[in-house]
Amino acid sequence: MEQLTLFEMSGMTQEFTDKTNYIVDHFSADGLCCEDARQALEKKYEPILEITNKFDRRSVSYQLSKKDTLHSWLKYKEGFSADLVNTLLDDMDVRPGDTVMDPFMGSGTTALVCQMRGINSVGYDIMPLSGIAINAKVNVMQYDIEEIKRMSDEFRSLVLPKEYLGKTPYITITDTAYPEQNEKYIQYAKDWILESDYSDESKNLFTLCMINSLERCSYTSKSGQYLSWDSRSKKVFNANIARKKAGRKLLPKHYCREVIESIKEAVQEELEHVLSDIRVIQTNGCMQSPASINFKQGSALFELPQVEPDSLKGVITSPPYCNRYDYTRTYALELVFLGLGEEAIKEMRQALLSCTVENKSKMEVLREHYEVIGALDRFHYIYDTIKSNDAFQEINIAMEKRKANGDLNNIGVLRMIEGYFTELAFIYAELYRVCKKGAFVAFVNDNVRYGGEVIPVDYLSTSLAEQFGFTPVKVFCLRQQKGNSSQQMKKYGRVPLRKSITIWKKE
Repeated sequence: MEQLTLFEMSGMTQEFTDKTNYIVDHFSADGLCCEDARQALEKKYEPILEITNKFDRRSVSYQLSKKDTLHSWLKYKEGFSADLVNTLLDDMDVRPGDTVMDPFMGSGTTALVCQMRGINSVGYDIMPLSGIAINAKVNVMQYDIEEIKRMSDEFRSLVLPKEYLGKTPYITITDTAYPEQNEKYIQYAKDWILESDYSDESKNLFTLCMINSLERCSYTSKSGQYLSWDSRSKKVFNANIARKKAGRKLLPKHYCREVIESIKEAVQEELEHVLSDIRVIQTNGCMQSPASINFKQGSALFELPQVEPDSLKGVITSPPYCNRYDYTRTYALELVFLGLGEEAIKEMRQALLSCTVENKSKMEVLREHYEVIGALDRFHYIYDTIKSNDAFQEINIAMEKRKANGDLNNIGVLRMIEGYFTELAFIYAELYRVCKKGAFVAFVNDNVRYGGEVIPVDYLSTSLAEQFGFTPVKVFCLRQQKGNSSQQMKKYGRVPLRKSITIWKKE
């Protein structure tokens, strides 16, 4: 008898869960906007919705990888776990020699798991952190352990000269982010490693250890859309002086962490951690695989249209969510350390998938790109298909109505939502083209709510993917649902939001 995969089962091996609390009764608070098309999607895809124990919030986040060998080398909060990738690969029936794509590669978890299993991978990411992390991990079997140990020992013995005048550069949003000693030592360590004679692979590994140390050696912490600032920082101190003069309420005391670590000690700790992992991996030979990892720093939106058709056996990814989180702000310390200035970071912000209120439309430059590669007809087909999606149009109209009603705290939300789903739909269309027959695609994402309007990201994405040819297979929903912002709950009440893994197949 043929073994059914998780994708084909419906509650057969899991405890049955009532779906009632996971289906949206009302998409528009107070019935202000039409919700017929969204209700139609809710009814259409309810049969493939499965509330699952197979995955949880740790699986679809960085939590499970915090202590994993190799995967913990970059503390990338937006990543997902190796366990999730392994489970999906098993159920996709991906085998050694096949090729899997992650169009939003992040810290490279999909690629690394694939390589361990002899599966080729390809992927993209705009953030330079990804390239550094992936290159560091890919070279794990090639590292000269003695060289890394010498590098670590030399770094431990480094003493910052009293006459050293260098200090790490800042941009506006990172100004005075470090205590003075760390501010100087970060730049000194960067100068030292660049001028050293160590191999490029070891230098890149050291850079990754520096990147991983910056936050805990600063007065900042990554907090949703922005950097959160410690009240011991000069930035907060100076802000409170200005507030006091203006007769305004002072910023409350807030400590990001009890102790702001020494950058030297933090980097040394990171070096010891990766060195320990390298020893284990090289001893066990668990990364000895002929499988390739083809990573390119760039946008999948512009790279995917140039990929050969019918070349992928599967896709596992998690795009940036439609949640207004700005990675160029939350990872500003790391980007500045890597040499990006104010303007370069602003350009990167615009190039990322539209998920912030500052993003502008990419359609004209994307149309020009398709024209250059001789695929303008394909551009028009994809764009026209997107515009014909009833639920998408209903959401856009609803957001315009919410704007007119004064329900949006930033009108940039309208442009963000339209841009987000339009760009993702281009990704879905191109993935259908480049996937082989029988290939599965898995997307991890969250549903969202703005101005009292629920946007079913999982079902809308599945609807768009279906328009381009995919067959919807499953919408796995985590038992623990996402909450709403306090502002939305106060004004409109609470509506639980699904966190889902959508599964589609190219028949």
